[in-house]
Parts: sequence; C-alpha cells; structure tokens
Amino acid sequence: MNKTFYYFLPVFLLFYGCNYSSQKSSEWTLAPIPTVEEVGHANLPEKIAPVEAPFETVQFSKPTFPSDTIHLQLSADVVNTVTINDAISNLSQRGGGVVILPTGEWLTGRVELKSNVNLHISEGTVLRFSGRVKDFQPAVFTRIEGVEVMSLGACVYANGQNNIAITGGGKLIGPTGGDIRDRIDRSGVIENVIEATTPIADRMFDGNQESGTIFPPMFISPINCTNVYIEGVSLENTAFWNVVPIYCDGVIIRGINVNSVGVPRGDGIDIESTRNVLIEYSTLACGDDCFTMKAGRGYDGLRVNKPTENVVVRYCLAREGHGGITVGSETAAVIRNLYVHDCVFEDTEVGIRFKTRRPRGGGGENLTYERIRMNLKATAFKWDMLGEPLYVGELAERLPARDVNELTPWYKNIHAKDILIENCTHFVKVFGIPESPLEGLTIENVEANCTNFFYSHDLDQGTLKNMRLNANDSILEFVDSRNLKFENIDFKTLAGKLDLKVEGNLSDSIEFVDCSPIDDQLWVKE
Repeated sequence: MNKTFYYFLPVFLLFYGCNYSSQKSSEWTLAPIPTVEEVGHANLPEKIAPVEAPFETVQFSKPTFPSDTIHLQLSADVVNTVTINDAISNLSQRGGGVVILPTGEWLTGRVELKSNVNLHISEGTVLRFSGRVKDFQPAVFTRIEGVEVMSLGACVYANGQNNIAITGGGKLIGPTGGDIRDRIDRSGVIENVIEATTPIADRMFDGNQESGTIFPPMFISPINCTNVYIEGVSLENTAFWNVVPIYCDGVIIRGINVNSVGVPRGDGIDIESTRNVLIEYSTLACGDDCFTMKAGRGYDGLRVNKPTENVVVRYCLAREGHGGITVGSETAAVIRNLYVHDCVFEDTEVGIRFKTRRPRGGGGENLTYERIRMNLKATAFKWDMLGEPLYVGELAERLPARDVNELTPWYKNIHAKDILIENCTHFVKVFGIPESPLEGLTIENVEANCTNFFYSHDLDQGTLKNMRLNANDSILEFVDSRNLKFENIDFKTLAGKLDLKVEGNLSDSIEFVDCSPIDDQLWVKE
C-alpha cells in the first residue's frame, strides 16, 4: 500500500531554519544571461563564432559557391515552379553557383534544391507558395512525424544533395488558397494511418485521389543531404512544420524569422535524425513547439535508427509557442549531445520541455542548457513521458508499470545551469513512467518566480543546487521519487514555510542541505 507523508514545519522552526541556513549556505552568483534585445535574428553577426560545447563537435563555417550566377526573370501571372527549378538544376549540372530571385512577389509550387547551389531571396522579394496539391506533385520521399512516407515533401525540398543553401533577407509565405489545407489528414495519430510493416513505396499520399487526405508539405525540408545552410529568410503561414532537416549531416540555420502562430502543428525548427547542427540568432513564434529535436517514431524510427546528435542552439529567441526548446516526442533513435545556451524564451507556454511516449521508443541523453532567460505562461522545466489517451490509449495511464521492451522510452543525464525565470506557473514538473524513471537530473544556479515549486513522479537521481525561488505555494510533492538532493536553496513562500508531500512505496532518500526555511534533513522510507 502506498503511504503519504506530510511535513508541516512550525513557524518557530522556520525562523530558526532560515537563520541557520543563511549562516551555512555558500554564496553563488548567476552568470550573465542575455536579454530579449540581445538575441534573435535582429542581432545576427556577419561571422560564425567558434562553437564550444560539452561534447566533441565540428567547427562550423559559411559555405562557398562558384561565382556563376543566374538572375531569374519571373512572371507575376503564372506559377513559376518550372522556371525556378530548371535554373537550379541547370546551374548545379554545370558546377553550381547562385540563383537570385528578382525583387517582387512571385508564385511557385515545390522548389527543389540541387548540389552546390545557393538560392538567394533578397530583401524585397516575396516567394509565395501555391495552395494546390498538384503544384507539389509527384510525391517524393520524406518523413512525417517520424514515419517515412511518399508525400508532397516540402515547399523547399532536397534529397541526397550536398552544399545547398537558402539565403537573403526575403520572405517565404506558405500555401494559401487551393485544396492543400482542406485535405490535410487530421486523424491525429499517424500509426492509425500507416502500418510499420507497410513498404515505403506503398505509403503513397500524393493527393491524386480527389477525396483522399494528404500530409501537408513542410516549409523547408532537405532529406539525406550534407552541408545545408539556411540564413536570413523569413517564413510565414506554413501548412505544417517549418524548417525540418531529415537525415542530414552538417546543418547551419542562422538569422531566420519564423511566424506560424495559430497554425496547428506549426513547429518552428525540427531537427530530425540529423547530426552536427548549429542554430543561432533565430526568432521563432509558433503554433506549436519552437526549437525541437526529434529522432523517429516507434517501430519505424527504430528501423531507420538514425539519432539526432551534436546540436548547438545559441543566441536564439522563442517569442510564442508550446515549448521554447523541446526534445521529442519522436525519440526512437535517441537525441543525444544537445547544448542550448544564451537563449531567451519569451511568452512560450513551457520553457524547457521533454516529451516521449511509451509506444515511441528511444529517448534523450547528455542534454545541456545554460544561461537561459524565461518568461512563461506555464512550466519552466517539464518532462512528460505519458501523453494523452487520444494518442496512446491506455498507455497514458501511469500505473501499472509496464514490462520494459524495445519501445520503452527513457531520459537521462540532463543538466541545466544559470537559469533566470522571470515568471512561470511551476518551476519543475516531472511526469516519468515507473518502469523507466527520469535519471540523472541536475539543475543549478537558478533565480525563479513561480506559482508552484516542484512536482515529480518517477524521478531517480536528481540534484538541485544554488537557487533563489519565490512561489505562492509552499508544497514540494514527490511520488515514487528517490535519491534527490536539494542544496543551498532559498525557498520563499507567501506562508513563510515549506511543506513536503511524499507518496509511493518507491520514494526514498530525499535530502535537504543548507536550505531555507527548512533544517538539514534526509527523508528515507520507513
């Protein structure tokens, strides 16, 4: 039987604990953290600064292209797909160079990048994408929500190319009019549409059946490419995820400005089973998650088995969205070696978000976050390994613990340091799963204003250290959580006290050292 323990510290002990802790606690200083005015696309420098990360990574540099240049002549009265794609293809065949779109507003279907070509969209140029399914045919190989399909691909697409780029200060506007948005599959669960055993060639969603649904095109999505460079462009009105490199190696995304507010599933940047990535000085305001790491879904993701790894995100701004920086929920091939630093998450719901589900598999490890400023509508740090019944059925129920299998997800070795939270509802929420608890969490050097402090179920091995936390509530709640240490933390509550609520037979070894207003103590299971 589960036991519930409540600790309500008397007021006279609170005063004693506060004074005692202030004598014992060591001083610490929050590192300089950028403001909203210092990050994002408006602050893009000309040069790429050297990258420093807590894992071995490559050094990133701007690509070079041959001097051969084509200044396109486009028509305002037609869909310019053929003209644009022929220029790119011809230039690539003769060694590469730069294709420059003229100033003005132009309509096109799917644009396909080719090796050694830079598609330059200058400031004052607007490239508007058709809303007609036929302008994105024939179907091409891609991945939708972590599952491989033959579909419409992306507004800007590439497959198997090397040294490709989109640059300039121009604007790209996603599909408008036509039938694309009316025919989007809205079943909500891709596993209900595509069986994992179905051959890729038979996963055909080309829109040729007038009554059939489609998977909408992403905005910019190279697949199986190397040395991808995206700089300076603005994206608006996507039909789905915005910038999605898939199975790529060597990706630089810098100085872009994305607005997909109000677009369902309108993620900003999704790094999908891709390695050696730099994202910097970009601004995202999104209808879903902003900066996101993914690595395939369920059995299909396990079959492909390509991780996302060695990713650096720096000097970026998330202005609106479900999560500022999110890992998951497609985690099958694992997300590892992620370093996010010197970023601002302003008015997103969650700040630092981790998602997966029991049927998704894989997980995330060696994820590091430093010098982050957050002003949030909801939670600062959130782990959700359960999901909702709509998507995973009874697997969204925490209990009973399920048998561990190849689709059991996990998260481990996650570190955050020098975090400033101006506003949030909860500081930390951990919704783990009993058969695979979150392991190896460290958070240190934090100043936060929140409504609630801490809630966890199924958390093993965590350290929170050097913090000044202000909250309306006074409860720290633990369910089947163990091996946790809170050190040198000043908890300030409206009630002037701290209440501990501990539940579950697996809860054990919860320690407080040099904290206020609570004496040093170690809670252990009876």
